[in-house]
Amino acid sequence: MNEAVLFPVRLSLQVAATATAVLVAVTVPLAYAFARGRFPGRRLLEVLFSLPLVLPPTVLGYYLVALVGRRGLVGRWLYETTGWTPVFSWWGAVLASAVVAFPLLFHTAVAAIAAVDPRLEQAAFTLGHSRWRTFWRVTLPLARRGLLAGVVLAFARAMGEFGATLMVAGNIPGRTTTMPVAIYNAFISGRMATAGTLVLIHTGVALFFLWLVRGARGSEAPA
Repeated sequence: MNEAVLFPVRLSLQVAATATAVLVAVTVPLAYAFARGRFPGRRLLEVLFSLPLVLPPTVLGYYLVALVGRRGLVGRWLYETTGWTPVFSWWGAVLASAVVAFPLLFHTAVAAIAAVDPRLEQAAFTLGHSRWRTFWRVTLPLARRGLLAGVVLAFARAMGEFGATLMVAGNIPGRTTTMPVAIYNAFISGRMATAGTLVLIHTGVALFFLWLVRGARGSEAPA
């Protein structure tokens, strides 16, 4: 296990963990609003939120560069104001991974929260609990299995992102080379031992997280 293997593994775990943390903070409250609320444009937003599931990662990467690149809609202002850009940095990998993994967590969280009996929340309201406290004390604990499954799936998807990451973060050795990018590099350069090692590590991690999802969702059949 040399640095050509260890660095991509560390970076992929770092990127996936950061992207998942950002997604949880943004997506869980958003999923609650969709599971419990009815508002104009809801269906359109659901369609837009599902786009990363069907668009090629390279298309998503193009949109992200057009948005946050140095000449992008937001990126130009960000760079002129702070002198910083997420493009060609590990933060670009975080952004790309978060966008690609977002639908998995969003739809799973909406389903998990929608499955909670609203009468239990109404009971908490009648006892004087605020909506915020009810969300934390009633809704989240009851939806925890589905939410945990969504978090695990989002983490695994974020760690495996390739196309959008390559376009936004680039392929800079020692800086932005995640595991999928490192596997591609090793394969096209004929370093089959390195590629095979990374493939086995990635497969092992994916199997581990799929096992976690199975445990989070529970199983009616005997193990």
